[in-house]
Amino acid sequence: MGWKQQLAGRITTCAQLEEFVDLSDDEREALDRSEFPFAITPYYAGLLGNEALRRTVIPSLLESVKGVGELDDPLGEENHRVTPHLIHTYPDKVLFLVTSFCATYCRYCTRSRLVGRPLDAGSVSSFEESFIYIEQHPEIRDVLISGGDPLLLSDSVIDDLLARIREIPHVRSVRIGSKVPAVLPMRITQELCAVLRRHRVWLSLHFTHAAELTPETRSACRKLSDHGIAMVSQTVLLKGVNDHHEALAELFYGLLEMNVKPYYLLQCDPVSGSAHFRTSVEKGIELIRSLHGNLSGLAVPQYVIDAPGGGGKVPLLSLEQVRRTGGDVRFDNYEGREYRYPDL
Repeated sequence: MGWKQQLAGRITTCAQLEEFVDLSDDEREALDRSEFPFAITPYYAGLLGNEALRRTVIPSLLESVKGVGELDDPLGEENHRVTPHLIHTYPDKVLFLVTSFCATYCRYCTRSRLVGRPLDAGSVSSFEESFIYIEQHPEIRDVLISGGDPLLLSDSVIDDLLARIREIPHVRSVRIGSKVPAVLPMRITQELCAVLRRHRVWLSLHFTHAAELTPETRSACRKLSDHGIAMVSQTVLLKGVNDHHEALAELFYGLLEMNVKPYYLLQCDPVSGSAHFRTSVEKGIELIRSLHGNLSGLAVPQYVIDAPGGGGKVPLLSLEQVRRTGGDVRFDNYEGREYRYPDL
């Protein structure tokens, strides 16, 4: 089945999903009640015999429980929105949200407030205000294209978008954030690879567990690598999914085998309804320390917290970097400002 047929046949109902897995009563109720869109590609549904992956994409009733310190916009992106599609948090880089559509919706998504909902886009002309903003701010050297998943746009739209950004002389690097190789690997065609290579794009790929590294995904990443496209990975640390040394080691070595450099191990953002996914910060530090010295340095990512409210990513290696106040941990970002994360 081709990638467009996979998208057209996405699983969005209980009846469709039960062709792949036996649902519990709680899961059925959560599917009926969920306000956050539910959709899975048939390809990825075929992997849900793995309990870790199942937990990340099938709704849970726990999603409806908003914990202390959780927010719909935990990173404060809306406070830094400068155009309908552009978030400018760091001085030298911008986040360019080009679509709200994903092939498969992760239940811990930081942008669950936005994804799966209408976004005024669909053609490069709708981004003109954002291009002008970047042109008028020469301090911007890095553009991260995200969403939603940008690789679900057509080849021609991706080509035009990248060409327009590359016309801006002070932009030094362009990245695309995507989970497509994990959930829709057939989207990685020779034609798409040619577009990405032409515009010298880095891919920041989202992988959660070694069970995602199927022959199809390995083939997709091999194709990207053969076209000279640089790839790094981001992995969200998730309770009951990948929060032990062996799971992370297997994933990170597997990524290296596909020429994907493990880049970030992200503490799960405190998005509303995420408590059942979040480990403690102490657990995250314990895990990253267990990887250092036991894995090749190439296979070890940075463990980071994205500071709630828009403080940026803060790498953590030691408990000495954090201070505890009640149920929060406090830490300083790159500017020396203190931020709080609602710890467990």
